[in-house]
Amino acid sequence: MSNFVDQVRITAKAGNGGNGSASFHREKYVMNGGPDGGDGGKGGDIIFLADENCHTLLDFRYKSKYTAENGADGSANCCNGKNGENMIIKVPVGTIIRDDETGKIMADMDQGGEKKVLLKGGKGGWGNRHFATPTRQAPNFAKPGIKTAVRSLRMELKTIADVGLIGYPNVGKSSILSVVTSARPKVGNYHFTTLTPNLGIIRHYGKDIVLADIPGLIEGAAEGAGLGHDFLRHVERTRLLLHVVDISGSEGRDPLDDLDQINTELDHYGNLSELPQIIVCNKTDLCDTDENLKRMKALGEGMGCPVFAVSAATHEGFDALLDETAKMLDTLPPVKHFETEEEDVISVPDESFEIIMDGPVYVITGPGMERLIDSVNFDDLESMNWFHRMLRKLGIIDALREKGAGEGSTVRIAEMEFDFVE
Repeated sequence: MSNFVDQVRITAKAGNGGNGSASFHREKYVMNGGPDGGDGGKGGDIIFLADENCHTLLDFRYKSKYTAENGADGSANCCNGKNGENMIIKVPVGTIIRDDETGKIMADMDQGGEKKVLLKGGKGGWGNRHFATPTRQAPNFAKPGIKTAVRSLRMELKTIADVGLIGYPNVGKSSILSVVTSARPKVGNYHFTTLTPNLGIIRHYGKDIVLADIPGLIEGAAEGAGLGHDFLRHVERTRLLLHVVDISGSEGRDPLDDLDQINTELDHYGNLSELPQIIVCNKTDLCDTDENLKRMKALGEGMGCPVFAVSAATHEGFDALLDETAKMLDTLPPVKHFETEEEDVISVPDESFEIIMDGPVYVITGPGMERLIDSVNFDDLESMNWFHRMLRKLGIIDALREKGAGEGSTVRIAEMEFDFVE
């Protein structure tokens, strides 16, 4: 298995809120002590951290389930439960996190040290002391904590670089990267020598330029041919492309056709061909390059792209290329940031409901219905009165009437069945 992984799926769950306590003060010589149930603690959050020391999503292949700690239950003497510990998940800088079900972007972790709370822990339930009133002095019920749902997340690593080196395999991209930066990528005279994006930094006139060598682009890359489908995503953030061609045609291909083919693949992937480009004609140290170079300059002029002749083998022509690269970067917008398409998952109760028929039984379903039932002490008259008031407040009583429920009709919420009472 490759050590470079840039796409993974995980499941994550924020902590449940702790349950409130239903207790009463008990002390010698104190008769009829009042309610003193403590509140449940808040569940832990799921927090993502962009860590500059991480460079791959490989670790998530071995651990794919993440759960924050639940909040502790409340207890007597007004003791509130302990809040659950947050779960911090470290990801490489440049990681985009999507909801796996909808595909919407939840976060773009493109700044080192950035923290983002994606899943918020459930709130703790209230203890029975909150339900005491002048007329209800001994409430024998409390609220449960809010339960959170398991979410499936998809993470994609999109390399953050100012400049992307693109082109057919074996045109010399890795060699150029090793010439202009201190990076030492694998270099070889065969296709797909580079199997992962390589990064290097150019220090030019006091400015740092991050350069990425993008592997695997061939005809059909946008549809998955070669390695292009795996790595075209790393082109998306780049501000400028250095399009490298083998101007000598040493492998029997026309360099102008290579240029057109790669731009077609970029266009198919999502209009990436619209990114500014500099055409880099490599291997000028080989014989018979003048005619191809002349044709390429004419093509570049028509495209509005500057053309530079270089030789990675002899280290010639790079000063002018780097000058133009720095000049163009000064006029271009910053590295692309992907805007959030889905708001944070907020742990608030969802009080929506639906009434369906199961034979003669009116079944009430909804995210908050189980929590409502858990809040009720069916052996306590005051708790039952509170439950009936909540059914009216939520509109459930009126909705049952509209569905045709009458006195004595059977109603089911979660596992609890009871008779409908007007």
